[in-house]
Amino acid sequence: MVLLFTPFALADGLIRFDINKQRADKAIIEFAKRTNQTIVFSFDLTKNHEANKLKGYYSVTSGLKKLLDGTGLIAVVNVSGLLSIQADEQDRTNTTMKKTTIAALIPLVIGTTSQVALAEETVQAEDEIESISVIGSRVPGRSSNELPVPVDILTAEDLANTGQTEVGRMLQAIAPSFNFSSSAISDGTDALRPATLRGLGPDQTLVLINGKRRHQASLIHINTSVGRGTAGTDMNAIPASAIKRIEVLRDGAAAQYGSDAIAGVINIVLKDADEGGKIGVSYGEYSEGDGETTNIDISKGFALGDSGFLDATLNLRDRGSTNRAGLHGSCQFSGCTDAANGAKLAGDPRELTADRNTFRIGDAKSEQIGIVVNTGYELGEGELYGFITYSNRDNESAAFFRHNNNNGGNAPLQDGDATIPAGFLPKINSKISDVSYNFGYTTEFDNDASLDLSYTYGRNKIDYTTSDTINSSYANSLLYTSTMTADEIRSAVPREGFAYGLELSLQTINLDYTKQYDLFGLAMGAEIRTDEYRVMPGEEYSYRDYDTESGVSLYATDRSAGTQGFGGIGPISAVDESRDVMSFYAELEADITEDLLVSGAARYDDYEGFGDSTNFKLAANWTITDGISLRSAVSTGFRAPSMQQLYFNNISTQFITDPANPTGDQIAVQVGTFRNDSELAKSVGIPELKEEESTNFSVGAVFDFDSGINLTVDYYAIDIDDRIVISNKLGFGLNENLDNALKAAGAGAGQFFLNGADTETRGVDIIATWNTEVLSGDLKLTFAANFTKTEVTDIFTPPGSALDGIPPEDIFSEQDISIIEDWQPESRVNLNALYKVGDWDVNLGFNRYGEYTVTDGDSQTYGAEILTDLRINYHMTDNLSFNIGGNNIFDVYPDKNEIGNSRTGVIVDADGNEIVNSPGVFTYSRRSAPFGFNGAYFYAGAEYSF
Repeated sequence: MVLLFTPFALADGLIRFDINKQRADKAIIEFAKRTNQTIVFSFDLTKNHEANKLKGYYSVTSGLKKLLDGTGLIAVVNVSGLLSIQADEQDRTNTTMKKTTIAALIPLVIGTTSQVALAEETVQAEDEIESISVIGSRVPGRSSNELPVPVDILTAEDLANTGQTEVGRMLQAIAPSFNFSSSAISDGTDALRPATLRGLGPDQTLVLINGKRRHQASLIHINTSVGRGTAGTDMNAIPASAIKRIEVLRDGAAAQYGSDAIAGVINIVLKDADEGGKIGVSYGEYSEGDGETTNIDISKGFALGDSGFLDATLNLRDRGSTNRAGLHGSCQFSGCTDAANGAKLAGDPRELTADRNTFRIGDAKSEQIGIVVNTGYELGEGELYGFITYSNRDNESAAFFRHNNNNGGNAPLQDGDATIPAGFLPKINSKISDVSYNFGYTTEFDNDASLDLSYTYGRNKIDYTTSDTINSSYANSLLYTSTMTADEIRSAVPREGFAYGLELSLQTINLDYTKQYDLFGLAMGAEIRTDEYRVMPGEEYSYRDYDTESGVSLYATDRSAGTQGFGGIGPISAVDESRDVMSFYAELEADITEDLLVSGAARYDDYEGFGDSTNFKLAANWTITDGISLRSAVSTGFRAPSMQQLYFNNISTQFITDPANPTGDQIAVQVGTFRNDSELAKSVGIPELKEEESTNFSVGAVFDFDSGINLTVDYYAIDIDDRIVISNKLGFGLNENLDNALKAAGAGAGQFFLNGADTETRGVDIIATWNTEVLSGDLKLTFAANFTKTEVTDIFTPPGSALDGIPPEDIFSEQDISIIEDWQPESRVNLNALYKVGDWDVNLGFNRYGEYTVTDGDSQTYGAEILTDLRINYHMTDNLSFNIGGNNIFDVYPDKNEIGNSRTGVIVDADGNEIVNSPGVFTYSRRSAPFGFNGAYFYAGAEYSF
């Protein structure tokens, strides 16, 4: 029997076991799974013995000894190092051996004892051992330390010990090169945060599921946040309870895996149990009393006869919103006048009692259901496999408050009062549905070759509905066209509208072939992809300007069009586009000597629309001594323009003064984001987007000390040319050519996606682990750090276009450049201690977030902060455990915000009494907050295994 398992072993040899007392054959199989050992044993022999309970951290030698102590069985190793289970001298039988092979990702050796010669069949089993591959190499059987590039393997236990409920936050807590920035009042970005690796963009990291390319989210981050102008992957669409491990390849890998893998690759490996299950529940909230989160996980493994498995997971998560907004300090009603010392004297008596907590700035409210099924079945000479992932997440975030005196957004009616007298806070409701499925067949041949054919489909869909809002132009039109009273108009105005929908899908067919030769391993394959992108217009009420017609104002007053807070998209901006991609790759990996591993890869990609790209990679790992090795890699890479960058457009009509007749009537113009193949973009001379091109270089060292300390240090340099960025809104007055192009197209201003910047990224990753025994318990220490810096080395405009001759700093603002360079911490350091003693597990983590600088009108540097996380888990029985803990237990916040604030002011009454005194509603930066600004979070939970 041949079984494939993945690594549970720690780098230094201590492994956590949780094996119940049971029949020896089953216990040995569990032991082999956890150690990734090849163990040969007789079923007929071992089924007659009962193994001991094994719980806690042990080496392979001591663990196996304790498991079999007193059972009448012993473990022996032949001269070739193959481990087998036999009867001891008192209980020896001549039973025929049954072969059970376990994949060895991290090879471990047990002594050289040879008490008993193995049968010939056992020796032959050495040639039948199967291995699995880690991301970064298609040659199976390599440990992460043997690879020429850095790969982190993060287990399910590592993720759970963070105490977080979102995969993005889990990764951020234990992988310092990963950032999961928060922002507020940034539309869809509030609900779907940008995930980045090594300080680059969200779209410069490739995400895989079980080694298969994952589709991106349909959202593109247009607003001012980390990742502006990019589209990444929804990291929270996969529930953590369905994940077996996450592999993070920290190196450019476009030559191996294709577009997007400039910063690296994140491979999410799903659970594949064929028995047992778990139920987990947790509840937590922030110390401020909000953000209440309930999380429920149910998972179960099923055996499909004797030849397959099906692992299913259900996750339910309900998270309340958080709010750290400051007070509304400006006047909400008309009639305020100047008072002493810059204060405002309230005029309208309602000003004295108006609600000053008008904004909601924090995490969005979110309700999610996630379902994952992973399965495999031995069929013929191979395995039929597949997975299904589904998630549905309802989110609610807030926009800017529209007060009574906001005449444009809260239209005054005939009684002189606003449509919504007390003002209103628009809500952005996003419904994110994500589904993917995969099926394939892999088979192995007698000549050490394998063939894998698979099909993968994925789709991400977002529907936006704006609620607690109005279309101010609609209320204004009723004022002039109906006989309704002001109160009747207020009752008749709809308070919500469907804004628009986004959908992105990806279909992929993969054919992969691998062959192991005596001197090298070969992998090659082909891929066919189809990308599809759609923008579905909203309902008329969400985007229409009801008080204008053909660009001319119909009434004496003119109010803002569309639903306030989050306007809709009309039919003019609808999108239904697709493109095909064909790729071929080859990868060669050879042990030149016993101590030198060299690998090379080449990949050709042909994209419908912009052409082809060929990329290469060369890497090596040199073992200097048993405890020291050097590794290095150099590669070229690329990132194709995303479908969102190519086709997203959001066009609205606004009124501006005619530059040719400044004293005349205002003219209607189109303003918004224009796709590069639009008539306006063509008239301005905006070129079609082309791919970003990168060069990656890395060099590092791996140290395995006899004391059990494992240390890796890696330096990397990433140069990206023709990086795709989004411009400012470009209007009249920049140069005559642009003015003429805009006027001819009837446009007043527009922003465009351009290949407009070159960047350089330099950084260092350091990871160290140490396992030791302390006070009868096992202590695992992990230190991880990332230091990175990105600089924009050049910005440029398309030659020969209407933008030619305009200073690039007018095309790309100081803020746009700072988003790339400064909005993410330049350093991240994590120190984590996991201590296990008896039935107790204690995890203590320290996360240091380095300085970062935000430009928002002015610039502010936010200081480094250290967050402390604590989780305590008590195993009441072998099946039931309880946990309590807290994230950021010392209630650390980022520095207070001093720039880009809103609704600031001091208001006094007629007696000079202060009604409100506020520096603004943005107490903390809404633009970028690496660890958020919610404060301390405390939780409790329970898990039951069966």
